[in-house]
Amino acid sequence: MRVITGTARGKRLRELEGQSTRPTTDRVKEGLFSAIQFDIAGARVLDLFAGTGQLGIECLSRGAETAVFVDNNPKAAALVRENLRITGLDDRAAVLQADALDFLARTRERFDLLFLDPPYFSGLLEEAINRAAAFDILKPRGIIVAEYPAGGVFAAPPPPFRAGRTYRYGKIAVTLCRHEDEIT
Repeated sequence: MRVITGTARGKRLRELEGQSTRPTTDRVKEGLFSAIQFDIAGARVLDLFAGTGQLGIECLSRGAETAVFVDNNPKAAALVRENLRITGLDDRAAVLQADALDFLARTRERFDLLFLDPPYFSGLLEEAINRAAAFDILKPRGIIVAEYPAGGVFAAPPPPFRAGRTYRYGKIAVTLCRHEDEIT
C-alpha cells in the first residue's frame, strides 16, 4: 500500500496485521481519486473508520488543507499516527481514537470530504450517512465517499445529500454523495 501522488508520492504505508482492517486496494484508490481529484485542494477532510488512514493521507498528499482521522481501534489510531509521521503529513492532521458515530454527533467542524469505509455488513455505513445529514457536518458542495461491497445495496442518503455516480471495481463499489446544492 502506497501513496499514489502528491508530496508523499510513493511512500509505503504500514498496515495492521490480521483481518481487523481491510485497506482500500490501490486499484480502487486510483479510480476513486481520479473521480474527486478536483475537489481535494484546500479541502477539510474527515476519514471515519480510518483503519490505516490511507484515504485521508492521500488527500493531504494532494493538497488538502487538513484531515481528521477517527477510528475506535487503538491499534488503528496508533497506525494512522505512524503513517502520518512516515509521510511527513502529521502537521496538518488530527487522529482521534473514538467511536465514529459518536464523533459525528459531537463535532462542530464542517468538512468538504467525508470518507466512509466501515466494516461491511455492519449497518454502520447507513447510520454514518444518516448522522452526517442530521448533524449537517459537510459544507455546501461537500462530498461523501462511501465504499461498500459491490453486491450490496446502497440506500439513498437523506437530504441534504443525493447519491451521485457509483463506481465498481470488482467486488468493491464506491458511491459519491453530494450536497444537494451541488447537484445540477
